[in-house]
Amino acid sequence: MQIHVVRPGDSLWSISRRYGVSVQRIVQVNELQDIPHLVEGQALVIPSEERTYTVKAGESIWSIAQRFGVSVYSIAKANNLTSPYLLYPGMTLRIPGEAKNYGFIEVNGYIKPESPEEAEDIITDVGTYLTYVSPFSYRVRADGSLIPMSDEAVLRAARPFRAAPLLVITNETGETFDTELVHTILSSEAVQNTLINNILNTLRSKGYYGLNIDFERVRPADRQLYNNFLRKVTDALRPQGYLVSTALAPKVSGAQTGAWYEAHDYPAHGEIVDFVVPMTYEWGWSGGPPMPVAPIDQVRRVINYAVSVMPPKKIMMGIPLYGYNWTLPYTPHGAFAPTVSPQEAIRLAARYGARIQYDKEAESPFFNYIDENRAQHIVWFEDARSIQAKFRLASEYGLRGVSYWVLGVPFPQNWAVLNDMFEIVKVVR
Repeated sequence: MQIHVVRPGDSLWSISRRYGVSVQRIVQVNELQDIPHLVEGQALVIPSEERTYTVKAGESIWSIAQRFGVSVYSIAKANNLTSPYLLYPGMTLRIPGEAKNYGFIEVNGYIKPESPEEAEDIITDVGTYLTYVSPFSYRVRADGSLIPMSDEAVLRAARPFRAAPLLVITNETGETFDTELVHTILSSEAVQNTLINNILNTLRSKGYYGLNIDFERVRPADRQLYNNFLRKVTDALRPQGYLVSTALAPKVSGAQTGAWYEAHDYPAHGEIVDFVVPMTYEWGWSGGPPMPVAPIDQVRRVINYAVSVMPPKKIMMGIPLYGYNWTLPYTPHGAFAPTVSPQEAIRLAARYGARIQYDKEAESPFFNYIDENRAQHIVWFEDARSIQAKFRLASEYGLRGVSYWVLGVPFPQNWAVLNDMFEIVKVVR
């Protein structure tokens, strides 16, 4: 796989000729059917095609892997070879198109489907690439009961893809995370016991693989109470064979202050639960000033801190599948910026004749345009380059994996890059 950035004068035909890949294949991988024309600065995934190779005298699987820029594992898997990978002259090998040079990775995806049909469509589209799928969410009540969600379609669709479902519980009420609600739960042993029993009953009855706890805006003073609750949960769930994980605010130090951060104790979570999901996104958010949603320099600061206080193999780095379209000039407390998918961002750039630029420090693409009402806009989003940078960061630190917010946002290049770089772990047999 290669990434081609569209230049003036480029056409699908010229790009096809340059890389020796058919126009149809480039269109398919990048889902260009609804894009009216190529956009200057647009990042295209150019897939590599599978080929065959005849082994010559003196060659090994390692030398052949190096020759074609793919991993030993990917060749072995494509040809059903087992260690010690003995080859002989004249043997024909399949050389896979995907390199898989970055090894194994676990992948989680949160999902908020609006209908059973949408849930099935989303999982059918990306289930191959998921280790876990996390329907969002079961909401907790002050008495320890759970407000269920319609998750049957997600669970049903996940099975053929061996995507392990995680039960997500939150302290959401309405559109916000409720500080007082979670305080009530963390302050009462009886309520916690009721909640844990309800969690276990749901895990068993629905066939969930594990639990993901997303308690946000917890009182700083409740930090230790939250840690104690996590210990109670893991003590109850682990003997039953369930994983326990938590979502964490993106902290860069243990001393970081603020309502979203202080009660999330990275060292304690790293010790107690099976893995954590640092929500490494929303630096640029719909109500804030225009900037990248997940600038790589800021993501790196969070991961730097996280790996200093917990094992890297307990970290699933958060990745956004969306961007925002801000109207300029930005006005604090003004209209919120709507979300845009990477595909919609490309369509906007094509529609308004914009040129996509790339911020190399943030590893994020953006563009400006003027709409029909003469209003100026700036769009920050994700593309193949920015997502590759995030995957490389996860690999550099030896992280357990990545976690997407949120599935169902069209971003075909993400899945192509992920599939080329990594072998996806499946924990369901």
